[in-house]
Amino acid sequence: MTTRSMKPMRGRSGDRFLAVMPHVMSVWKDIRERECEPPPPSHPARRTVGSAGMGADKPFWKTKTLEEMTGAEWESLCDGCGRCCLHKLRHDDTGELSYTNVACRLLDLHSCQCSDYAKRQRRVPDCVTLTAAVVREIDWLPPSCAYRRLADGKDLAWWHKLVSGDPNTVHEAGISVRGRAIAERKAGPFEHHIVDWPGRMPRARREPKE
Repeated sequence: MTTRSMKPMRGRSGDRFLAVMPHVMSVWKDIRERECEPPPPSHPARRTVGSAGMGADKPFWKTKTLEEMTGAEWESLCDGCGRCCLHKLRHDDTGELSYTNVACRLLDLHSCQCSDYAKRQRRVPDCVTLTAAVVREIDWLPPSCAYRRLADGKDLAWWHKLVSGDPNTVHEAGISVRGRAIAERKAGPFEHHIVDWPGRMPRARREPKE
């Protein structure tokens, strides 16, 4: 997981904003979340995917802190929702934060994955590595995010691929940005695309019955 830093911009009205590139806020003000944990799927429970060597009783995210996880375990925690890869705006006078539905230029809007993850920092110089320490310090991650949930002492949600065993459940449950985000190159002024849904706990759809 990576983050990107802030760049100054001006809104249409002339007020100065900070365009917060994906993953970059140090303070999250005036954003209230609805902690509405979605109901579990009516579909029969799927296999929980753990970490090799951790035993069959508990998966790694139940037995390790964020700091104790291996690189592979850390990367596997990403929900694949793409919410953290949406641009944000912060008013530099009031500190007020606004989300947009404008995606980072490297985000694939269908898969909701980075289109060049291996070279992302070379192509996007302000892309910053997300660590356990950073997760515990920042307050901008969406409430559905696996990193944030575990840091807050919660479990992974049912739609997470490590719980469902299927990377598509994050899309099927309506958690991802698929169909809701716009490409950065087509967006125009970011302040024209302010939305509030990325900062709220999504009310997930149930899995379709087989």
